[in-house]
Amino acid sequence: MSQKIITRFPPSPTGPMHIGNVRTALFNYLYAKQNSGDFIVRVEDTDKARSKKEHEEGMLESLEWLGLKRNGELWHQSERTEIYKKYLQKLIDLGKAYISTETEGDPTSPRLRGTWNREVIRFKNPNKQVTFEDLVRGTVGFDTRELGDFIIAKNLEEPLYHLAVVVDDFESGVTHVIRGEDHISNTPRQILLQEAIGAPRPVYAHLPLILASDRSKLSKRKHGESVSLGYYREKGYLPQAILNYMALLGWNPGTDQEIFTLDELIKVFNISKIHKGGAIFDEKKLEWMNKQHINLLSPEEKQKIIAREFDVTSVPVIDKTKVCWKDVSQSETLKHLERAVEIIKNNGDLMAYAIEMGKASPSQSRGRGNVLWPLRYALTGLEKSPDPFTLIAILGVEESIKRVEKVIELLK
Repeated sequence: MSQKIITRFPPSPTGPMHIGNVRTALFNYLYAKQNSGDFIVRVEDTDKARSKKEHEEGMLESLEWLGLKRNGELWHQSERTEIYKKYLQKLIDLGKAYISTETEGDPTSPRLRGTWNREVIRFKNPNKQVTFEDLVRGTVGFDTRELGDFIIAKNLEEPLYHLAVVVDDFESGVTHVIRGEDHISNTPRQILLQEAIGAPRPVYAHLPLILASDRSKLSKRKHGESVSLGYYREKGYLPQAILNYMALLGWNPGTDQEIFTLDELIKVFNISKIHKGGAIFDEKKLEWMNKQHINLLSPEEKQKIIAREFDVTSVPVIDKTKVCWKDVSQSETLKHLERAVEIIKNNGDLMAYAIEMGKASPSQSRGRGNVLWPLRYALTGLEKSPDPFTLIAILGVEESIKRVEKVIELLK
């Protein structure tokens, strides 16, 4: 009988769920489900200073919202100290790890006021060549001599990442580790620890990074809130559209089909077709995909989904002072709304008009917002809501035109 496939998603609750984490969770989920296996979730909260309960709850709720349901119990590393302690003591007893007294500080620094000692637990590196087969990158080799005797715990009560993750993967029977390529340098350390505790080696697959349009790594420091799943939820994107789009970042089904349900993705996903190169995140493509998924919904489903996120079905209460975008005048905004109504009536390209007006604007701060913001606000009366294309698809052309025309009369 073949071994049961078990994958894992181990988020650290130190911030909101990153959009890259969504793809990692999705690929683990798809691979497990298409092989009749288990997708497990554990919380890696050994960093007590940075781990927050609200971030953990947010991540777990996000997985539920996306439809990525876990199998089995939820593990918290913070509750497994005694288990890690047992493994650490065994490694020390076998001579595979040792307690090291470290000298820290700078005796010449007035600020640090001398030096002090601390004890840590270091892994005794066998200094060997480690080679593994990666499902995405093929054969990968490392000379572990450059790693030295690396630290695996602050003390018996405080294990560090590499030790904890190896023990958890072993005890939960993880067979496949599917994660971002930024973890590939962690693999040789973890393989050495697996061998030291007698754990079988899982199969590895390191995913390409998700990149911004300038091909830099998506990061909150550089790209702000747009790297978080919550940002796209607030903008009204459907979970099925987000999953569909994330699946196609770094993976291709080998066909022309672009729109997939989660069940369809489970059937067609092929881990061997994951690309090695980074994948560029394009929100315009996500917008398009979201509209396709909205069109697949029944009117009742559309109302239900959006009603959970935004009150867009009620007649909007319009504050005249909020209709205009930034420094755009009321007369210019009126002109844009009137043109938008014409385009909607004739099933024209509203985005093309917004782009054209953005380029023509004397103020670069306006951009497409000089068209899209007043239209969105006219449709909902809300400062945060789905994009106007999504709203028109949900409300229907007739109701959308009716709402915009009321605002036009208000501005005249």
